[in-house]
Amino acid sequence: MRDRIQTLTANLGQAIVGKHDAIRLVLVALISGGHTLLEDVPGVGKTLLAKALARSIDGKFQRIQCTPDLLPSDVTGTNIWNPSQGTFEFLPGPVFANILLADEINRATPRTQAALLEVMEEHQVTTDGISRPVPRPFFVIATQNPVEYQGTFPLPEAQMDRFMLSLSLGYPTEAEELQMLQRLQTRTSVDALQPCLAIADIQALQKLCALVKVEPSLQQYMLDLVRATRHDEEITLGVSPRGTVALHRAAQALAFLDDRDYAIPDDIKFLAPHVLAHRMIPVGGRRARTVVDRLLNDTPIP
Repeated sequence: MRDRIQTLTANLGQAIVGKHDAIRLVLVALISGGHTLLEDVPGVGKTLLAKALARSIDGKFQRIQCTPDLLPSDVTGTNIWNPSQGTFEFLPGPVFANILLADEINRATPRTQAALLEVMEEHQVTTDGISRPVPRPFFVIATQNPVEYQGTFPLPEAQMDRFMLSLSLGYPTEAEELQMLQRLQTRTSVDALQPCLAIADIQALQKLCALVKVEPSLQQYMLDLVRATRHDEEITLGVSPRGTVALHRAAQALAFLDDRDYAIPDDIKFLAPHVLAHRMIPVGGRRARTVVDRLLNDTPIP
C-alpha cells in the first residue's frame, strides 16, 4: 500500500509545483475519511489541487461553483414529476459523488451551506423524509478566498466543524514560480493527469489507516490540547469533541503516510494548527493559529 501513496503523490506533483505539505494534508484528510477546507488568496492553486486529486482517483467527481443564487436542491437533489409514470422521481444532486469540489463555498447563502451539514457528517442526504446514502468514499474539498468580502457569507461554526483540516497554500517560492512558467512550454496541465488509484484502493487505505496505534499517553496529550482551548482566556469558543476525534484520526493518517504503524508527538504538533484553529473563535481579533502555537508550547509533551 505504501507504493500506492507514493504513486498518488507523484501524480499530483505533475500538476502541482511544490506545496508538499499541502498535498500531505489533503491526503491525510482523504485516507482518514475527513474533509478539507482550502483558504487562501485567489490564484495560488486551490482549485487546481482539488481537480488534480479528483482526476488521480478513479471515482465520480462533481464540482459545485457556489454563488448566492445556489439553492439547497442544487446541491442535494430534488424530486421531479415523471408524467409517463405518474410519480415523482428523485434527481440526485452533485453530492452523490466520491470527490466533491465546493468552489468558493462562502459565496453560497447560509441556507445552501446548511445543505452540506448532513452529508458531510452522516454520508447521506434526506429529502421528503427519505434518506439516501452517497457513494463511499465521500470526500469534500471546499475552497474560499478570505480576502473577498463582497457577496460572501462566512461559514458558521457548525459548518467549519465538519472540516477535518483547514490549510492555506500560500504564495510559491521564486524557484517554484519559475518552474510553473517553464511548465507552460511542456503544456503539462491537470487535464492531462490519468487516474493512478481506484476507489477500492482508497477504501483499503482507509481501513489500514484506522489500524495505526495511538498510545494512551499520546491520546492524553491530544486531550490536554483540546481541553486547553475550552478554558483559555483568549478563546470564546473552544474545540468540540468532534475536533478531538478529528485530531486522533488525522494523526493516524499522517503516521500511515510516513510508513509508520504508530503515531508520535510530532504528528500532533504538525497537525494541531490545521485541525484545531478553524474550530476556535479567539477574542479581540487574535489569530487562531497563533493561539494554537502558544498552547502547543505550553502543553507538556509525553
